[in-house]
Amino acid sequence: MELACLDLEGVLVPEIWIGVAKATGIDDLRLTTRDISDYDELMQHRLRVMAEYGVSLSQIQAVIAEMGPLPGAAEFLDWLRGRFQVVILSDTFYEFGMPLMAQLGFPTLLCHKLEIRDDRVVGYRLRQPDAKRAAVRAFHDLNYRVVATGDSYNDTAMLGEADAGILFCPPENVIAEFPQFPVVTDYQQLQHAFDNALN
Repeated sequence: MELACLDLEGVLVPEIWIGVAKATGIDDLRLTTRDISDYDELMQHRLRVMAEYGVSLSQIQAVIAEMGPLPGAAEFLDWLRGRFQVVILSDTFYEFGMPLMAQLGFPTLLCHKLEIRDDRVVGYRLRQPDAKRAAVRAFHDLNYRVVATGDSYNDTAMLGEADAGILFCPPENVIAEFPQFPVVTDYQQLQHAFDNALN
């Protein structure tokens, strides 16, 4: 049986932190895994900025409530479910991701947890280190073949571990550093790539 492992932000939904930056006017929250490859460095930056500006979890969740899937994402996911078992492997947090899962038909989401105190984000807990690669490795141990897609630095370990890895609308810096992965720029191309990945 084949599994499709998809990143969430930048593949199926907009980048949550960019949405928060726009809504709050705090440009320091625009940085994502497309910009900083070290996830802890990125999250520590976000925690500092949120503390400095007093950004609450409620504010962030209000921004997420106004977000929806990227145009064509829900239809692509429906198409994919007809051919693969689908798992979302994301470096987001359940407190952010679950409202978006409702708009995507509740695919399985494996991600991280936030530490919350008095409606403020004070820390985070990784499900496990290098969680995306570890998940693909575990699926291999269960004798699944895996096709993975993502857009950022933090997806490349997952793509490399998978039987086939596809970059979806990545920035130029990621394309340049990881030329081994094919690049697609829309859902029609991504469908074609998934169709051909295991042939």
